[in-house]
Amino acid sequence: MQKFIILWLGQMVSLIGSSMTAFAFAIWVWEITHQATALALFHFFAQIPQLLITPIAGSIVDRMNRKWLMIVGDAAGGIVTFTVLLLYLTDNLQLWHLYLAFAVKCTFEQFQELAYSASISKMVAKHEYSKASSLGFLAGHGAIIVAPALAGILYGIIGLVGILIIDITSFFLAIATVIRTHIPQPETTKPITGDRTNILHDINFGFKYIFSRPSLLILLTLTAIFWFIHDIGEAVYKPMILEISGDDTKLLGSLFLVSGIGGILGVLVINIWSNKQPRIYGVLLGMVGAGLSKIIFGLGRIPLIWMPAQLCSSLHFPLLGSSIDAIWLTKVKPEIQGRVFASQSMILLVASAGANLIAGPLADHIFEPAMMQGGSLEPLFHNLVGTGKGSGMVLMYVLSSIGLLLVGLTGYTVKILREVEVILPDYDNVN
Repeated sequence: MQKFIILWLGQMVSLIGSSMTAFAFAIWVWEITHQATALALFHFFAQIPQLLITPIAGSIVDRMNRKWLMIVGDAAGGIVTFTVLLLYLTDNLQLWHLYLAFAVKCTFEQFQELAYSASISKMVAKHEYSKASSLGFLAGHGAIIVAPALAGILYGIIGLVGILIIDITSFFLAIATVIRTHIPQPETTKPITGDRTNILHDINFGFKYIFSRPSLLILLTLTAIFWFIHDIGEAVYKPMILEISGDDTKLLGSLFLVSGIGGILGVLVINIWSNKQPRIYGVLLGMVGAGLSKIIFGLGRIPLIWMPAQLCSSLHFPLLGSSIDAIWLTKVKPEIQGRVFASQSMILLVASAGANLIAGPLADHIFEPAMMQGGSLEPLFHNLVGTGKGSGMVLMYVLSSIGLLLVGLTGYTVKILREVEVILPDYDNVN
């Protein structure tokens, strides 16, 4: 765990820098467009190249040095950020530049993330998988705590230029920690031959592996549905808060701060509380808890309700995510995790990209007009979510939250899912 923590610390620093930049850009885009679609398209354009590269990335991760793949991924992120900085300094930065930059950056991040995920099982003991995975959520939620607050304060002092410079510096720190950390490679790792047949075989391998194991397939299907519904609500989260609060960026930053605190509390609970229950119950409890908390958040109209609801919502995601990760890490052999995880990631990316593609137009052209005074949905829901600007996005958020709750409850009724850890043996118990 000591070597892994060094690697994890570097990645967390880089994540904080990137999150600061993303938060600053989100505010900038909202100020010039005031459209939920413009913000949602950030995620969509970032996910399209990831969808195209993920199957090949899985093969590369299983066959190439994972340490160098992580270095290349971090270096590419720094180069892209530096390019955006140059465009901004020369007054040439446009919205489509940001879409393209995020697309390129996320493409390389896909290699880095797959290499990082596939390295966990070789760096830590099996009984530490949940803790190692939960540290990833700690990094993410730690960034949520630090990044919005720093970005909100520093934006008015050092501007976008200063924030981008901080982001670039964080990439150098991340690369330095990767260089000094020994990352074991799978014993069966082989160099890529470039043979088209072998590459196509590798692309199909992960999908065949998952589809031949019904319990894993159902787990992945439930997860994909959950994240599709979740990302529809998440796509309107920032514009919803900004619209309701009159572009109060401090309030938005405070909500991200609370979200990060909730995530860290969730990680601490996972690492302190020794739960003997099957991990699948952590998955389902996380889904149900997140859904209930988000329903309360959506129906609340004041920060006094938003803050505790956001805290409770974020507390459940480390439990959900680390439980899912631990199941996959335990059931899939390390030497094939790159290909299998790539297939898993591709399916989740399709779900998320679809959500981001439709969420913005749904908000701007259907739900928002429908919840204005005299709109088609206003008589039905005005007592629930209010009327006027932002109310349509609130309704979308509440409906998506109800969907998350239903997905989690449905999981409890599926026997083959509840018994996934019994049906499938651990990879080191397979003869």
